[in-house]
Amino acid sequence: MSTASVTMTHSNETAAPAERKPRDDEIDVYGLTHPGRTRTENQDHFLICSLHKSIAIHGSSLPDFSPVPTGTDRVAFLAMVADGVGGGLRGEEASRLAVEMATRYVTDCMRCYYAADPADAEFMEALEQAAIGAHDEFLRLSEDDPDRRGMATTLTLWLGAWPRAYLLQVGDSRYYLFRDGELTQLSRDQTMAQELVDLGVMSRSDAARSRYATTLSSAIGGRQNMPVVTRLTNAWGLVHLLCSDGLTRHVSDDRIRERIAGMQSARQLCEGLLQDALDAGGSDNITIIAGRCIPKDPA
Repeated sequence: MSTASVTMTHSNETAAPAERKPRDDEIDVYGLTHPGRTRTENQDHFLICSLHKSIAIHGSSLPDFSPVPTGTDRVAFLAMVADGVGGGLRGEEASRLAVEMATRYVTDCMRCYYAADPADAEFMEALEQAAIGAHDEFLRLSEDDPDRRGMATTLTLWLGAWPRAYLLQVGDSRYYLFRDGELTQLSRDQTMAQELVDLGVMSRSDAARSRYATTLSSAIGGRQNMPVVTRLTNAWGLVHLLCSDGLTRHVSDDRIRERIAGMQSARQLCEGLLQDALDAGGSDNITIIAGRCIPKDPA
């Protein structure tokens, strides 16, 4: 199992002004990935990093993905989950390449993070282009190597540029927001099952049990690539959760909400949810990232 964490100490918690950007030691974030109980390979990958006009990687499941030395104060925080499809090593390769490509594209476009207006259209278009660029590269690879045909992956990317945040999604890896005791799924599953639900052809419960629940309607490298970028507002006390469907096919939203409501740290939350998924069968790879900002006494 691969894991990564940042800032696990929460003593001397206190209220924080809404306008103040969290310090590095006030960010509690953790990520892990596990092959599950039945799969011999893990085709999921994740990444957690901070952006400083350069990049400082705090942890990842990616092999030989070396960090770049940190520059100035943190400008943004980046987290990604990718769930590969296509079978065998191609699924692992797809998710790994998508995370690497998206990270490099985002860091090459750092001007977006410290531009005069980080909320302008250029910023959101850059995130969309990260998915489009990865998709185009997958198509090129498949033309050059027939063994790579059909290689595809989901990609769910969260970027926080305080107090704004941005969500990029392709596929069905989910993003949840926990606010004031309520859990909300802000991503939309890009699956055939969700399409049938939206059309009123199938109920949500029937769709979840159908074979269409795992059939993607959009993926990087798939027949269709329809990246969705959503602008959000970040704040102190919110809990952000990204995960692959290896978690959500076994663990209900109610259980996720219960775990978050009782969390002591991001690490404890991720490990608890992982155990829930394993106890319920663990039939797929499981990847989870959780993060929140915890105000601390400046002293």
